[in-house]
Amino acid sequence: MAAPAIPSTGVVTSRASRGLWRDAIQRLRHNRPAMLGLLIITLFVMTAVFAPWLAPYGPQEGELIARLQPPSSTHPMGTDLQGRDELSRVIYGARASLVAGVASVAMGVLIGGTIGALAGGLGGRVDSVLMRIVDVMLAIPGILLAIGIVAWLDRGLPQIIFAVAMVNVPIFARILRGSLLSLREADYVLASRSLGAGGLRILLRHMIPNSLTPLIVAGTLALATAIIDVAGLGFLGLGPADPRIPEWGTMLTDSTKFLRQAPWLIFYPGAAIVITAVGFNLLGDGMRESLDPRMKR
Repeated sequence: MAAPAIPSTGVVTSRASRGLWRDAIQRLRHNRPAMLGLLIITLFVMTAVFAPWLAPYGPQEGELIARLQPPSSTHPMGTDLQGRDELSRVIYGARASLVAGVASVAMGVLIGGTIGALAGGLGGRVDSVLMRIVDVMLAIPGILLAIGIVAWLDRGLPQIIFAVAMVNVPIFARILRGSLLSLREADYVLASRSLGAGGLRILLRHMIPNSLTPLIVAGTLALATAIIDVAGLGFLGLGPADPRIPEWGTMLTDSTKFLRQAPWLIFYPGAAIVITAVGFNLLGDGMRESLDPRMKR
């Protein structure tokens, strides 16, 4: 009688991976704080996408005669020094802040993940050299590194995205490298190696797909700090080169001169930054709990 066929390691790993993600999504759906964070993020994303239809005025429309007006039925969040509607500028400001935050994290995950994959997968001298570079980057305070990069490349939204991404690169590189090192002696890796699979194939087909969970969670949590970093650079005067572009950090800078005369100008952009950061933190914490099998409820 013929022996039953044994499924290949890749099939078993694929099925286990699909089961993990299916269970994680189910746990995430029952996590109320995470769903609240997802709702907040969705609202801000929809606000940014449909800004021309949601904003009562254009971001540059204003009259000097209506400057520094308090919140009213005509201007629910008041007006700024040039008589522009603050609500409209907060709505349009979501575009620059969210795009910069998400793009910087995506770039950081791509660059940092590549470095971590090379270090953890190849090991040896490659690992030593790459990790020493990462150590040097970690030794520099993040905000100082971002300020230096923007000052070197000049102001602009692409420069801000690159600067914030480079702040996160060493963090993502270390996370992925640590995950790969912990998988070197995993059963399915040893089985693939015993069947004659090459190192590159094992790395790409088995190790990296099974080590992305911590990186995804870290990326989600990093979105909150990225939004704050982008706003912080704008607050320091390193925001978009065109001062007419509404951006939450730049709006905070413009409103500090009128803190006593028009406190609403600093309250609403600040509230938008805080609420967005809280939303990403809630979603990130929920994903961390959902993707950790030891934290099943």
